[in-house]
Amino acid sequence: MAGFWLGPIASGRGYRLFSYDEVGSTSSEAVKAAATGDVGEVWYASLKQTAGRGRRGRAWETPSGNLAASLMIVPDCDPAVTATLGFVAGVALNRALAEVLPASLVKHGIDGADAGRHRIALKWPNDVLADGAKLAGILLEAQKRPDGRHAVVIGFGVNVVSAPEGLPYPATSLSALGTELTAEAIFAALSDEWIIAYELWDSGRNVADILRLWRHAAAGIGAEVAVSRDGGVVRGVFESIDDAGRLIVRSDDDSRIAITAGDVHFGVTASVGI
Repeated sequence: MAGFWLGPIASGRGYRLFSYDEVGSTSSEAVKAAATGDVGEVWYASLKQTAGRGRRGRAWETPSGNLAASLMIVPDCDPAVTATLGFVAGVALNRALAEVLPASLVKHGIDGADAGRHRIALKWPNDVLADGAKLAGILLEAQKRPDGRHAVVIGFGVNVVSAPEGLPYPATSLSALGTELTAEAIFAALSDEWIIAYELWDSGRNVADILRLWRHAAAGIGAEVAVSRDGGVVRGVFESIDDAGRLIVRSDDDSRIAITAGDVHFGVTASVGI
């Protein structure tokens, strides 16, 4: 039976929580709440999802024991700024995992990049990697409220006890890394780390600080990268992300290409056909 709880910071800020053993999609529950005028700052968390979704309409599998959690908020900012909430979410989740994972599991590098850096790292635009394999994903959705304002739903999926099979990319779980953490413990840490990162973001006024934290935890900076996007594949070196959150790739002719959306491949997989 699900025993989710909010961390003390989230609870003190008045955030609410609905928890489930099983649900179709936590993000769908959050979207429905926004559509009916809920004021936000409400979490939906489940140990299992049967109809989860990821980027570009892809399915996101959440077997029992993994974490599916979605937060609905109504930010007081220009809708164009809300896209940077994905970086806020990444920073919060990365810090939550660092808080609950044993220190011995947070070092090393990934597939051809980041030697000597963290085993747990952020992958542009919205994934968390462990040793180069996908450990968690983040998805942002917008929903117009009855009052005309836009709510934002931020979905988090973490492979706690198992990882999906048959994916076109490697995936892993916390269990495979040798930990016995629970979805509930990770969620409690996430709910507090979200508050810290969100308040730092400050309606987008301090997005530069969030991007700095994101870069510090990023996978693949300085490494060979290939980005598949509509219209083809861009190859080069992952230089950084700019102040708008775009991926900057330095190509072989030394030009800098700013990418707003695409699927990123590092190291060995960047040098082969995609």
